[in-house]
Amino acid sequence: MKVKELVDALGLMVLSGENGLDREIEGCYVSDLLSDVMGNADMGDVWVTLQTHKNVMAIASLKELACVVLVKDQQAAPDTLEQSNEEGIPFLSTSMQTYETVGKIYQLLNA
Repeated sequence: MKVKELVDALGLMVLSGENGLDREIEGCYVSDLLSDVMGNADMGDVWVTLQTHKNVMAIASLKELACVVLVKDQQAAPDTLEQSNEEGIPFLSTSMQTYETVGKIYQLLNA
């Protein structure tokens, strides 16, 4: 599944990183602890989080993640969105809670 298909399926808002919408999704990782994501997320994962600061992009880039999904209508800081555009890693947003978001992603990836 590509990031743009996830956006369409869940009605996600694309905040930045539109050039990366063709990235392939391999899995999903859920955490708000940056060191946890750095140590355990896999390349191609969707990262579901509440974190909005620029360090999120550093981790997403280091781990070569497919995209970042911010839950509960979180909005990323301007410098985070700028870095997302430079890296081509989409930053997405949803009004859903983490539990609902991850459940839907799980269903889509395991259909």
